[in-house]
This record gives sequence, C-alpha cells and structure tokens, in this order.
Amino acid sequence: MDAKVLYLLGCAAPPVLGVADVVREAQRTGWDVCLGLTPTARDWLADEVDGLAELTGRPVRSALRRPDETALWPDADVAVVAPATLNGVNTYALGLTPDFVAAYVAEAVGKRWPLAVLPCVNAAYATHPQFGRSVETLRGAGVRMLYGGKGGFVPKAPGEARPQEYPWHLALAAAREMAGPAGRPTDGGVTDGV
Repeated sequence: MDAKVLYLLGCAAPPVLGVADVVREAQRTGWDVCLGLTPTARDWLADEVDGLAELTGRPVRSALRRPDETALWPDADVAVVAPATLNGVNTYALGLTPDFVAAYVAEAVGKRWPLAVLPCVNAAYATHPQFGRSVETLRGAGVRMLYGGKGGFVPKAPGEARPQEYPWHLALAAAREMAGPAGRPTDGGVTDGV
C-alpha cells in the first residue's frame, strides 16, 4: 500500500527552522511528505533547501507553478500549514494568494480539500482583532484551525515562546485524523494566473 501524501506548508516563524526533524518524524510514521515554504521561510532555510529536497525526494515549493509545467508533487491526502504566522492566517482568511502556500490554501478552501492550520503567534499578535476574525473565517470555511484549548496552539507572551516547544505533534495528529479515502487534492491548480 502506498504511503499517504502530506503537504507540509510552512511560514516564516522560528519553529520552521526545525522542519527537517518534523519531516523525518512524519516519514517515520508512514507519510510521504512534500514540503512547501513561503518565500521568507525558504530564505531562512536557504542553506538547507537542497537537503530538504533530498530528504523528501521532491523539490521544496515556494513559487507558483507555471501553467506550462507539469505537476511537481503527487496528489495529497491532506495538507497542514505549520507554523502559520499572523500574516499567513490573515492572508488565508482574506483569500489572498501572494505565494505558493497562500494559493494552495485558497484552492483547498474552495475545493474543500482536507486542510489544517497550526498558528504560531505571540499573545500580543493574537489580540489583534483581525486575527480572531480570520481564525473564525477559516473555521467556517471548513479549515481545521488548531488554535486554543487542548488541541491547539496557545500563544505565549512576546519573548516567552520557545521554538522547540512548538506543538508539531498536533499538526501531525490532525493530518492522521483527516487523511481518508476521499478525493485527493493535487498541486495541479496552483499556478500563476489562477
């Protein structure tokens, strides 16, 4: 039986610097992982991108696919955006598509593909009124928002968060729960001009 495919999509927040370990953990538990990063996250990981591509066996995506390119990844069973920044969460809720990760989220919302988002914001950012609206907008659109309570990210005061304590396990657990036999999303529609 083929491994289920996980699209792991990360934003530029400090926990993304440990994404290689998360990929390995997901692979250890049976996932075929495709890694996508926002342009800033990719810049932060510039020295590791080749190694991450080797680890996953596929290109690390951060740019939209050109219309004349074929699909670069296999179809996904589920996607997880982690870490998701304040900017990312607000961008997704507004339906903006400035980069590959945001475009994938917009398409996933529109097509009701399995998608979880695990924020990474400090308590000051979390009090911004748009953030709360964005969380609720995404929940209402069918996105599994892993925020608050026992099963989600809980913000800490600015400067108190420790990237090594980011709850990656919640993202991987949500992916396991959401992956099922339903239709598999593809990267086929995420191109320039969509």
